[in-house]
Amino acid sequence: MFIVTVLFVVKLEYLQQFSSRVHQQAKDSRALEPNCCRFDIASDISDPRRIFLYEIYSHEQAFNEHLASDHFQSFNSETQSWIDSKSVERWSGPWS
Repeated sequence: MFIVTVLFVVKLEYLQQFSSRVHQQAKDSRALEPNCCRFDIASDISDPRRIFLYEIYSHEQAFNEHLASDHFQSFNSETQSWIDSKSVERWSGPWS
C-alpha cells in the first residue's frame, strides 16, 4: 500500500468553497481511480481552516496516475489560490 497525507491551511474566506471542492475531489478519486482504496477528509476541531486528507493507493504508480488525472489537475488549479499552505507526505504500509 502507498499512503499519502496532505495538510491544507485554507484561507478563511474560501473555506466553504474548498470544503465543497475537496469533497468532490474525494468522490471523483474513489469513483474514477480503481487503485484509490481510500480518500478520507478531516478538519481540525480547534481550527477548521486546517484540512487533513488521508489517501491510500494500491501502489505508488497509482498515486502518480492520480496526480496526472484531469479531475486532480482541475482541483489543484481551481483551489491553489484558496490555500495558505499545503504539506504532502508519502508513507508505506501497512506495518505489522
